[in-house]
Amino acid sequence: MSDLGRPVDAAAAGAPGGSGGRLSGVALVRPPGPRLDQGIVTHIERSPVDTDLAGSQHDGYVAALARHGWRPVVVPAADEHPDAVFVEDTVVVVEDLAVLTHPGALARRGEIAGTTAAVEDLGLRTARITAGGTLDGGDVLQVDRTVYVGLGGRTNTEGIAQLATLLGPLGRTVVTVPLLDVLHLKSAVTALPDGRLIGVPHLIDTSPLPPVLVPPEEEGAHVVPLGGATVLVAASAPRTIDWLDQQGFAPEVVDISEFEKLEGCVTCLSVLIGR
Repeated sequence: MSDLGRPVDAAAAGAPGGSGGRLSGVALVRPPGPRLDQGIVTHIERSPVDTDLAGSQHDGYVAALARHGWRPVVVPAADEHPDAVFVEDTVVVVEDLAVLTHPGALARRGEIAGTTAAVEDLGLRTARITAGGTLDGGDVLQVDRTVYVGLGGRTNTEGIAQLATLLGPLGRTVVTVPLLDVLHLKSAVTALPDGRLIGVPHLIDTSPLPPVLVPPEEEGAHVVPLGGATVLVAASAPRTIDWLDQQGFAPEVVDISEFEKLEGCVTCLSVLIGR
């Protein structure tokens, strides 16, 4: 990775323990490891992953975040874990609290140690989802003060209950969303900068949700607001990119084809903190 990914000093980032009093525009990222092609595939057929291309695509992804004012902070490598690049699954950050998850896939639980070190270095308070509960960060969609959590193969009822207990003092309401045929909630629905949801309704039980806009293609269900009208979106959704532009948004397009082969999307390659 280029020097865009150099770890940032917690105080310089405005972490709670530093002079800034809060984090401002930090993006947790973790470069793909040498075993990426062995990552878990659940709902799609496995296809060959080009690890060299994945590395280049990840650099491009990080550079896109940096262009829009998000300072990359590299989570320590976990090369023995093929899915570690999907750092979103390891932590949920709400204000100054980092909730370290307990992944539903046993093989991924060793990824948490590096994320713990990163958020502690940033001065965040930490809490944990404990055994009995499972929670993947990819199942957690925050929209204003409502936190939608997908109930499915990776996140269970106990994990959701623990998260609700931790976030209640921060004034958050946790809403459970049953999943149907999808890995994570944010594989099916995400939020636009104006708070409206965009997604693929047939993959989830939409009854707990407000109306969901349906993009022109399934790959367009995954967006990351980067500030203002800018949204990060994958190159695999060209019609959605045009549609977003027509809706008054400013698409920032990244090619993440090698991660999509592992059920990854633009949301799961980073954790945005602050701003």
